[in-house]
Amino acid sequence: MRKLFIGGLVFDGVSAPVTGHGVLVEDGRVASVAPAGEFAGFAGETVDTTGGTLMPGLMDCHVHLTMGGEGDPGTAMDKLSDAQVALKSLQRAQETLKAGIVAVRDCGGKNYIDISVRDAIRQGSFPGPVIRASGRIICMTGGHGNRTGRVADGVEDVVRAVREQIHAGADVIKIMATGGVMTPGVDPEDAHYTREEMAAGLSEARRFRKRSASHAQGAEGIMNAVLGGVSSIEHGIFMDDDCMRAMLERGTFLVPTLAAVRNIVANRDKGIPAWAVEKAERVFEIHKASFKRFYEAGGKIALGTDAGTPFNLHGENALELQYMVDGGMTPLDALRSGTSLAAELLDLPQMGVVKAGAQADLLLVEGNPAETIAMAADRKNHRAVFSGGALAAGLPVMAGGLRAAGLPGLSRAAE
Repeated sequence: MRKLFIGGLVFDGVSAPVTGHGVLVEDGRVASVAPAGEFAGFAGETVDTTGGTLMPGLMDCHVHLTMGGEGDPGTAMDKLSDAQVALKSLQRAQETLKAGIVAVRDCGGKNYIDISVRDAIRQGSFPGPVIRASGRIICMTGGHGNRTGRVADGVEDVVRAVREQIHAGADVIKIMATGGVMTPGVDPEDAHYTREEMAAGLSEARRFRKRSASHAQGAEGIMNAVLGGVSSIEHGIFMDDDCMRAMLERGTFLVPTLAAVRNIVANRDKGIPAWAVEKAERVFEIHKASFKRFYEAGGKIALGTDAGTPFNLHGENALELQYMVDGGMTPLDALRSGTSLAAELLDLPQMGVVKAGAQADLLLVEGNPAETIAMAADRKNHRAVFSGGALAAGLPVMAGGLRAAGLPGLSRAAE
């Protein structure tokens, strides 16, 4: 099936949006991007993008599909059976796609439910975004995430835990380098693994050609993960100058998840545990400052939200773009972080861009998001979402002023 998008701006995921171009989609992929005149006489299905911008669908490099954004999401999850958690996780994944997020990296679920949801979508049984799944997070005894994680202590056990995740089908290995906000009795500044334990786990991940992510908030833990060769630092709250230099030298990504702490502080009186509120308030300004310093130093930043944590809802992921711009990033750089840079981190080279051969996972928004980030950040400004070229959400205007109807189901193109 051929479909032409024409009339408005095109953002390719890298450069500033351009005018006067059309995008032809065929069999789920972008066939060509060319000046509008080259499509004169096209008689197939045409989407009128006038007044808007066609861009790559967004990607969220840090979500937790098994959690639903309740005030105390861990306790809420504990009250459900695994079957109920799986159904809710699939529903959240589908809501995420409808909100313009065409790929996510699940950074820690429960009992490998994230892998099962990923496989159901990948096989075409259900519509949903591309999912990079980590299985069970790896943490030390009493460490952050021990409620559902794989507890491992010592070099040999950490290596064994990594192998277990790979055997279960994980795409990415998630290791907890420090304490965190959402686990009682731990300090976000404390390093939770020795440099040797961290290096051993990350080395094992690389041996099996797996990317890695490390929850790392305190400076010592950040440095342990960076020197161990981690692909991305999650949060990076207490990043110091030494950490920043090491990350810049190695090209280590930062996935800041500004939404996570922000939503706890903004909803502090709505049933969030007091110990979590106290920690969030302590790190709030520090978090924003570290993000800004890393950005201004030229660091690689990929969009991530920590969706599933308190009042950090699946389907509101794109708001992270606004938070990054509020924190000092230009709108164009925020868009890159949510598209091409995120695709680089997730190892999805055929996504995150609009170019010939790319997967036609597209987002059509009002206006120009490179000038006004709310056009992409606020889903109210999304006209339509396309997954593999098929309409996943919205009612775009077609040639002749008609509006397209959504499809009942979608199949993922090969990832």
